Amino acid sequence: MKKLSIHYFQHVPFEEPGYLENWALSNGHSLSSTKFHEKHELPDPDKIDWLIVMGGPMGVYDEEEYPWLKEEKKFIKLAIENDKTVIGICLGAQLIADVLGARVYPNTQKEIGWFSVFNSSRQDHRALSGLPDSFTAFHWHGDTFDLPDGATHLLESDVCYNQAFIYNDKVLALQFHLEVTNKTLGKLVDNCRHELVAGDFIQQEDKILEPGSFINQSNLYLKQILDNLSA
Repeated sequence: MKKLSIHYFQHVPFEEPGYLENWALSNGHSLSSTKFHEKHELPDPDKIDWLIVMGGPMGVYDEEEYPWLKEEKKFIKLAIENDKTVIGICLGAQLIADVLGARVYPNTQKEIGWFSVFNSSRQDHRALSGLPDSFTAFHWHGDTFDLPDGATHLLESDVCYNQAFIYNDKVLALQFHLEVTNKTLGKLVDNCRHELVAGDFIQQEDKILEPGSFINQSNLYLKQILDNLSA
């Protein structure tokens, strides 16, 4: 496996790379970051192979409150145009959709907790090779997006159709969180528990934090995806 230079964008202190960091370092890849919630610098795009865009509670349209969103979007677009592998998670997926010209907007319902995603369209792509057609993943999102022109729809859930897409064979958007660990999940709940109000697709804290084997299985699925993309 080629050793990669991987850079990730982090938007808030409590949404960390989680298992993504474990995978990168265990495979001998270099890992660097831009943390927009701190004083930050963008990397030299010519010196990175992969860009990973993490989640966050803000929306892609909140540029007035978070002015760094503009520079982030420009960099994501540049990375895509320069044929980098780009992976977006939750907000990161929404940012990818946005820079590809798709509409991002509030979904009919929030989706928070452990819910199934599935491949009803039977679209195959090497990125998801080895994964089952249906599996449980962790969600924490209120927005959704339209499928960008030229993208291939991959996964959906009962309340959110566009859960994953691939664009140009190297740009993967995942609305859900396969990177969560016990540590990162606890931080997310601690900082966002005000959103855990009654709802058809909003689980409560005790159910979120007692995922059984879901975390280990999620990390194995993410490992498979990352191995596929790096092969």
